[in-house]
Amino acid sequence: MINKNRKKVFVGLSGGVDSSVSAVLLKNQGYDVTGVFIKVWQPEFVKCDWREDRLDAMRICAKLEIPFMDLDLEEEYKKQVFDYMIEEYKNGRTPNPDVMCNKAIKFGGFLKFALDNGADYVATGHYARSVEREFLISNFQFPNKEFSNSQELENRFELLAGKDDNKDQSYFLWTLTQDQLKYILFPVGHLEKPRVRELAKKYDLLTAEKKDSQGLCFVGMVEMKDFLKRFLQEKRGDVLNENGNIIGYHDGAFYYTFGQRHGFVITEKTSDDKPYFVIEKSIEKNTITVSEKLREKNIFDKKEIEIENINWISGNEPDLDKKYQARIRYRQPLQSCKIYKNSSSENFKVIFDEHQKSASSGQSVVFYDGEVCLGGGIIC
Repeated sequence: MINKNRKKVFVGLSGGVDSSVSAVLLKNQGYDVTGVFIKVWQPEFVKCDWREDRLDAMRICAKLEIPFMDLDLEEEYKKQVFDYMIEEYKNGRTPNPDVMCNKAIKFGGFLKFALDNGADYVATGHYARSVEREFLISNFQFPNKEFSNSQELENRFELLAGKDDNKDQSYFLWTLTQDQLKYILFPVGHLEKPRVRELAKKYDLLTAEKKDSQGLCFVGMVEMKDFLKRFLQEKRGDVLNENGNIIGYHDGAFYYTFGQRHGFVITEKTSDDKPYFVIEKSIEKNTITVSEKLREKNIFDKKEIEIENINWISGNEPDLDKKYQARIRYRQPLQSCKIYKNSSSENFKVIFDEHQKSASSGQSVVFYDGEVCLGGGIIC
């Protein structure tokens, strides 16, 4: 007999081991589980194994005797992830499509679909954790809220780093809000990857030995520059040295990242030339400036970074008198920092204790207080 009081969970099944084990764990905990395969957009010229992944997701559902559903989010993915990425490169910035995919697709379109179809929760195979805790709040923290007493308790959700330091994916989840977290489960966030594979073998899941997906499916096994050339037309421009003299040419300033040492042509050569590195670029003038002195000058090392499009997961700014930790790249060791609010805008400024290498405009800065992910923003 079906227990009508069981909580219903839609699990995003990618066809991989992490989401497969998530479905098993939830079923064993007594949830009413439905597997959902999300179809996203990809260009026709890129070979992607999504059909095989979908078939694996279907097989997992059959094995677990749970319903299977398809969710087509191709249009949303094209507009909110792919088009965003191309536009960022076009404007000379370095995008983070994984962050946008989580925001717009997994915890945007998928979450809405699940709730609209009667789910109480969604679950994914992310290596992260969510906990509900009781917080003491006061008039000082919320000056526009009226309290009968000077302080009261309120339940809130915190996003925590995954227990597996090598797989922690909280960096890509900094856009989550309280309204989303209350509907999200991360069943494998408390496990390390080897244990997840052990569980997959224990439950005889066909994904137990399946390799993890690498990179973006819509890019495929090609260099990013070669991929971008299909969407951003080549635009020949000048390569400048530090004195502003023309010493070569390139295919388009938007193709190049700071610190890059190849992909452009130097025509003004000498017998003792050293490798050149991109140190500046102008999208407007379509020029890149290169230097031989990148390593000597540590030209991209900086302690102070301005960020925009801030999201604080708790819904409130952290204590700006306190020191926190942050990272500007996935898996980068956490760096000690102070956070400052810009008095003239909604932006924030981060000052690190140590110089940070290659902090590129468009990338994410994500903040932590120990294992708690506070939120983040985009480097200006």
